Amino acid sequence: VSLATNLGLLGFFKYANFGLDSAEQVVALFGLELSLPRLDVVLPMGISFYTFQSMSYTIDVYRGVLAPLRGFVPFLLYISFFPQLVAGPIVRATEFLPQIGRVRRLHLPVFAEGMYMMIVGAFLKMVCADNLGKYVDAHWATGYSHEASAGMVIVLTLLFSGQIFCDFAGYSSIARGLALILGYRLPVNFNAPYIAASFKNFWERWHITLSSWLRDYLYVPLGGNRISRRRTYVNLMLVMLLGGLWHGAAVTYIVWGALHGAG
Repeated sequence: VSLATNLGLLGFFKYANFGLDSAEQVVALFGLELSLPRLDVVLPMGISFYTFQSMSYTIDVYRGVLAPLRGFVPFLLYISFFPQLVAGPIVRATEFLPQIGRVRRLHLPVFAEGMYMMIVGAFLKMVCADNLGKYVDAHWATGYSHEASAGMVIVLTLLFSGQIFCDFAGYSSIARGLALILGYRLPVNFNAPYIAASFKNFWERWHITLSSWLRDYLYVPLGGNRISRRRTYVNLMLVMLLGGLWHGAAVTYIVWGALHGAG
């Protein structure tokens, strides 16, 4: 019931209109016309993140690796912890809940470390990502025009890669630093992903809390690599397809996930 409720709410708010659009396009392939109503709903902020966090609590309690909470307030704090609520990192119940009861006092080294994380994150986000974004946005439309050069396309792609890394890694650093000042240590979410030598190594370094969540709660239950090679490849592709779809409700995200799954 818990998983169905969480995934149902996520599917309704994030993927309902995408599903309706896809149904119309599939019907159109057969020469038929279908007009479905659209849902006029606003996507709740951070729903993908706190949905996965809520599911981790349910699954870990079910597996017996976490004792169920006796009160609702600690669970509410875990789900709505504001530093990382909007864009991660995805924190598991086994990582967060044991920290709630700890006595907190101001320690200068901890405060300094938290401030350092926030300053680095703000620099990545406001100086690097935002300025790269202005240049990329100004020239992106020309990248696929007839007058564009291959060099311009490559440069824009590299700059955009830097933009999304600085944006996401910057926010994660701010969230981790603020949480540390409040007395909570959150997991590392990025570890120099662009020096990875393979797709596998990339996902060990990029959005680590998402890739490890998909590994432990989806890939391993499907059998992981403990079964036949063909089934292992199917599991890898399925996990990466769902990982792509998790990022956004669009065909492009599915293609992106398929590229990583194939890699």
